[in-house]
Amino acid sequence: MSTQSRIEWTEQTWNPTIGCTKVSPGCKNCYAETMARRLKAMGVHGYENGFRLTLMPERLPEPLERRKPTVYFVNSMSDLFHEKVPFEYIRRVFNVMARAPQHTFQVLTKRAERMAEFCHGVAVPSNVWLGVSVENRKYGLPRIPVLRGIDASIRFLSIEPLLEDLGSFDLNGIHWVIVGGESGRKARPMRPEWVAAIKRQCVAARVAFFFKQWGTWGADGEKRSKTANGRKFRGRTWDAMPSPSQGVGL
Repeated sequence: MSTQSRIEWTEQTWNPTIGCTKVSPGCKNCYAETMARRLKAMGVHGYENGFRLTLMPERLPEPLERRKPTVYFVNSMSDLFHEKVPFEYIRRVFNVMARAPQHTFQVLTKRAERMAEFCHGVAVPSNVWLGVSVENRKYGLPRIPVLRGIDASIRFLSIEPLLEDLGSFDLNGIHWVIVGGESGRKARPMRPEWVAAIKRQCVAARVAFFFKQWGTWGADGEKRSKTANGRKFRGRTWDAMPSPSQGVGL
């Protein structure tokens, strides 16, 4: 079912699939895997298989039943473009999004090539934003040019967890960048200078910059609760969102 989200850059989550498998270092401490196991132990419907990939077709109509314009994060508990999700099922998900133009749908994947394969020759609805995860140079950065080759109204990067200095990279064709540190007991630290380098590039490229969180490790390098570390970067909150009408927001 769709639920109100605690994720700062969205409003609701909609999970027509559940479960995933690890593909890169950003997956190491997957929050969704931990949550799925907890929900299975609690006996929550839909999580009988834990974090094993499961299609949930009964959830497909949920956005159609909501009239209030809402920003949906699609598959916060999975990856829509997982290799075991058939293209026929993905087409059903995209059909629902096209039939709900009052909503905005944010689709995020680590499987950029499969998203590009699906979208080839497909008209991506204007209310569907497409994004890729970028956690490091080796696995994350190569996803960006693949995303750039897809015709979508908004293309975004979720640079979370940021695991290293990404260096200089091309933001051409990207409208929004989200940056965040990792949370949880086994979280890996994020350094302020890595964030600053990304922000400078966003400003230069006129790309909307959203700082989501420090996570478990604060700007001072100390480990504490995510809440205690907060969301401010260099004294302020950065909550920029992209503007579909302009292609970019600052």
